[in-house]
Amino acid sequence: MMNRTFNKCLWLWALMPVFIFSCTTDTNNCLSRKEKEQGWVLLFDGSSASGWHLYNKKNTTAGWIVKDQALAVDTVKKTEVNDLVSDKTYTNFDLQFEWKLAKNGNSGVFINVQERPDLTTAWASGPEYQLLDPAHADNAIPVKKAGTLFALDAQKTPAAAKPAGEWNLSRIKQVNGKIEFYLNGVLTVQEDLTAPAWQDSVRHTHFKNFPEFGKHTSGHIALQDWASGVAFRNIKIREL
Repeated sequence: MMNRTFNKCLWLWALMPVFIFSCTTDTNNCLSRKEKEQGWVLLFDGSSASGWHLYNKKNTTAGWIVKDQALAVDTVKKTEVNDLVSDKTYTNFDLQFEWKLAKNGNSGVFINVQERPDLTTAWASGPEYQLLDPAHADNAIPVKKAGTLFALDAQKTPAAAKPAGEWNLSRIKQVNGKIEFYLNGVLTVQEDLTAPAWQDSVRHTHFKNFPEFGKHTSGHIALQDWASGVAFRNIKIREL
């Protein structure tokens, strides 16, 4: 009798459906099987700040929290004011991420960041993909709109950022020092960081006072601290 019952249980178990969990269109901070095959890697797992640290402070992410599956500046218990830097460095890559700002928010993502004691901020070396709430006064300045290379390259094709509280999709691609910026699917910037014209452009801005700015084609990725609030999710990168 016991064997018959056991065999029946095995038969019923075999008929049960097998659930395979995978990413869907409404799942954040997750890679599909196809994305993994293409070489994409998550830089944020949705639950921790693992893989990141404060600029020039290797063992802390203080001032940043994980909230609602997003990596965000802690605007309530602010203990540090510093940008968040990737543990790894990157040279040729395709980076994609979503972001949203508080009202009148102003932030950015830096690339090719050099982390050294004599460089006190990420932007002293790393060019910035500008993040900006359309309601911010700087939106009237062409080289400070969202999707621009901050203070240097205006949008080559008009692209609108979504208002505060809504998610935007951005992309930064770099191959051998040639970069492309995209905002919500629109190509906004193309620049060659190895060209003489680039360094000439830098000399006409306040960045001329920072000798390491824009001279590197490899380095860390940094997320800019913004006191009024900025959040990131679905941060993924594919090395090229």
